[in-house]
Amino acid sequence: MTSLPLWAQTAGLLILSNVFMTFAWYGHLKNLASKPWWIAALVSWGIALFEYLLQVPANRIGATGFSIAQLKIMQEVITLAVFVPFAVYYMNQPVKLDFLWAGLCLLGAVYFVFRGA
Repeated sequence: MTSLPLWAQTAGLLILSNVFMTFAWYGHLKNLASKPWWIAALVSWGIALFEYLLQVPANRIGATGFSIAQLKIMQEVITLAVFVPFAVYYMNQPVKLDFLWAGLCLLGAVYFVFRGA
């Protein structure tokens, strides 16, 4: 049985990690708005545990073939790719052209960090 390539393992775990992270950081604004902040913090910490259970292995796997800078840029691109649909569809935020500009800036970062790799 062939295992997934390094980039797919790393990106897959980072995507799942980011889903948990995004809900931990922002989901309480919709779901727990009427609760005290400390309840939201405890719930967010509980969700963040699952983020870390995915993010730490993602970075350990990724570090075997990517530099730390490449891992960080990959994380940032994935964060934006997860955050925009979350903000638009889950949090009912308007689609903004700024999302496109931010994405283009990150593509520039990807180019500079991965060139020559």
